[in-house]
Amino acid sequence: MSAPTHTAHTPGSPAPVISVSPVVLPAPGRAVDLQVRVSAPVSGNELPVILLSHGLGFSNNLSSLRGYAPLAEFWAAHGFVVIQPTHLDSRTLSRHPDTPVTAPHWRTRAEDMTRVLDGFDAIEAAVPQLAGRMDRSKVAVAGHSMGGHTASLLLGARLTDPHDGGEVNLAEPRIKAGVLLAAPGRGGDALTPFTVENYSFFLTTDFSPMTTPTLVVAGDNDDSAFLTVQGPDWHTDPYTLAPGPKSLLTLYDAEHGLGGISGYDVAETTDENPERVATVARLTLAYLRTALYPGDPSWQAACDALTAGPEPMGRIESKEAA
Repeated sequence: MSAPTHTAHTPGSPAPVISVSPVVLPAPGRAVDLQVRVSAPVSGNELPVILLSHGLGFSNNLSSLRGYAPLAEFWAAHGFVVIQPTHLDSRTLSRHPDTPVTAPHWRTRAEDMTRVLDGFDAIEAAVPQLAGRMDRSKVAVAGHSMGGHTASLLLGARLTDPHDGGEVNLAEPRIKAGVLLAAPGRGGDALTPFTVENYSFFLTTDFSPMTTPTLVVAGDNDDSAFLTVQGPDWHTDPYTLAPGPKSLLTLYDAEHGLGGISGYDVAETTDENPERVATVARLTLAYLRTALYPGDPSWQAACDALTAGPEPMGRIESKEAA
């Protein structure tokens, strides 16, 4: 199938966007029902879908369906339906101490995304302007920081449950491509004592089964020193330790916020750089277009544009499937 006409949109010609929230998906057995934001261009059909998993941060609202507007709005304006859940570890829910979390959040996060995939009918019913316009065969997942860990599990990475010792496989075959933004890397001796104590599920992360096409985005100044002793290279592990097809975008001088992707004018962004955010938005969009529609030239064109200037924002390397 060829790419639908909506992909004629370029970064220079964004479409108007509709955004509806909260869309509530009933979730029996979950501590609270799942709330999502749905953003989409006002026109176009056969629209591919991006599930966007938020990270954990200091702000009260960015770690929820309210965050990541610089990416969500851009992707939607250029032809994607973007669905953003509020995971159970969101600070917007922690304000209610009587709301229990029934399982470790690494698992419930991935389950949230599966619930979204199962709930496409309910989402279209709640957003009538979207009815019949989604291409359910073209679904990608993206995640930042802890959201990157969530996305990696859906893309095929595995871990050992620290509570029962069983191998956990949460790979979602309906997801055809992914983007990992400042995602956690390998476990073992790469972790700090803090991480071992507080995020023990990181210890056994195994990227070797993660075969789904994925773009890994990492900042070369993102040392995440409280999590890892490996330095910025830790965030490239999902590329180096996973089989192809994979691509790695390394952003020069970027820290964990990758220039400010979690929200506009966010105080917790330590490396605020609107041009860097625009680069992330353009390249991730281009990657997903080509990953979901083989033959689409967007990714190659974006790679060429990145290195064409005298001072590129980063570099790209890729590897094919064995």
